[in-house]
Amino acid sequence: MKFGKKIFFVMILAMFLLSSNVHAINITQTKTEEKIIFDEIDIKDLTKNDDQTEDIDPTVDLKISVKIKEIRAFDKIDLFSDPDFYVKVIINDTEEITSDIWHNQIHVTDEWSTPFVDVPDDKEWINITIQLWDSDPTIDKLCDIAVNDNSNPIRRAITVMYNLKTGHWFGDDMLAPSNSWSVDYSGYGRANGCDDNSIYEQDLDCELWFDILQNDLDDDGFPYWTETEVFGTDPNVDDRGRDDDCDGIPIEWEYKWGHRVGYDHHNETYVFYWEYHPFEYNDHKKLDPDVDSIDNYEEYLTWDLGSDPFRKDIFVELDQMQAGPNGEIASILPNGSKELLYKAFNRQNIVFHLDDGSWNNTDSEMIPFDNVGENTTHEEFNQIYNEYFLHGDEENWRTGVFHYGLVVYNATWCPGFCFRNNAFQISAKGMEEKAKLPFPLTGNRDIVYASAYMHELGHSLDLEWLLGHVEGAYHPWQPLWWFSRPYKSVMNYGYMYGTILNLVDYSDGSRGIMDHDDWSNIDYSYFEQF
Repeated sequence: MKFGKKIFFVMILAMFLLSSNVHAINITQTKTEEKIIFDEIDIKDLTKNDDQTEDIDPTVDLKISVKIKEIRAFDKIDLFSDPDFYVKVIINDTEEITSDIWHNQIHVTDEWSTPFVDVPDDKEWINITIQLWDSDPTIDKLCDIAVNDNSNPIRRAITVMYNLKTGHWFGDDMLAPSNSWSVDYSGYGRANGCDDNSIYEQDLDCELWFDILQNDLDDDGFPYWTETEVFGTDPNVDDRGRDDDCDGIPIEWEYKWGHRVGYDHHNETYVFYWEYHPFEYNDHKKLDPDVDSIDNYEEYLTWDLGSDPFRKDIFVELDQMQAGPNGEIASILPNGSKELLYKAFNRQNIVFHLDDGSWNNTDSEMIPFDNVGENTTHEEFNQIYNEYFLHGDEENWRTGVFHYGLVVYNATWCPGFCFRNNAFQISAKGMEEKAKLPFPLTGNRDIVYASAYMHELGHSLDLEWLLGHVEGAYHPWQPLWWFSRPYKSVMNYGYMYGTILNLVDYSDGSRGIMDHDDWSNIDYSYFEQF
């Protein structure tokens, strides 16, 4: 009877969640009174009136460069090895520049930039195509970083039109809020091959992060036209760091993320304006356009870490434990596990950020084993939280941005659990024991750690589907194991630790009546209710 009541409650809750509305963004316009209505941007039309007669920037000979910041493979690219990536950049259909090869790497973090290429000073728009290739001894493969294109379903590269007046670009990648006709779910400066609806297909899907740079006299990153015609700043003076509207965010962030393109139907022309104008106050601590519970001010604080105010981000601080004095292993989340976590979230366009100590000025630390001994208690977890996450500061800004995910040697209760809404742990001792079990009781070591870590993180996202999260779903000889098979998620006990499917993923609700859509039911604000 109690079980039936729980099912009824879950159904009512699901109906309520489905009926909830998503918050929209308020569009404001600068320098014109009439609001411009967003329309689909046809990049072929952007150049039809490109008939400049004057030098766009009389202070310099204009040049641009494309920077490749990061590459990651989502699919298996090569059968017997990791990919050998390289990039081709084509500018104005005439200049083709090819990078060196990054050999045998699933995840490329070494930045590469094209040389600065001379472009016409009297033409506003520059056509740029980016291709990602895998080098092979026989025939190189073109990897998929493209968006969905019904007119060309096999397209794999991206093309954008870069504007020399504003320093922004549009096309297959653009700044587009959720209430515009065209929405770029992968984020600005990030291409995702899964955007053509191939998340669970082997389609050579990858993600590629990039930027486009333009020279300017004062080297502050603001083009001459934007400084003289929009901001009213001096193109001979570096303006970075200014906050003339006193809203707590400097000019460079509002320039980067505030720009918009709209279509003026009255004049049949595209127009530019800034939703976040650096000289008009915005209450950024109350603005959260992507509804990921990270407000614009927090997005600014994490800008260097890859956050995007118009694409969902999840931040996790990982602290780990040193080895013990009696042979206890160091409690480390394997690098392979981290890649599985990045893949699971990023291909869904929910970008995962793990502060594991590799970032500059990080808070991530190694916890001395002697501080807690062999078995960590609930009280000791709270002590670790206060010392290593809050650093004694109850108002620490990271509590509004970061989940806190520990790896310790062993916990007194069980090898994984949440001890706060925003904090969880997994135990290395328990993970190593699971990894040693024979197939099909478990998977490999990377999968064991990653599935447990993602499971506990799921609880801090308010994911707990009743039918899979019960003791009877652990093993095939238990009745609920078979009953909950359609629910293929690490939140299902039957799929934790890589059992049978080697799964590191949440479910999308597409696998039958007993499935549950975890991805659409993530509560991004739940972790802040601690």
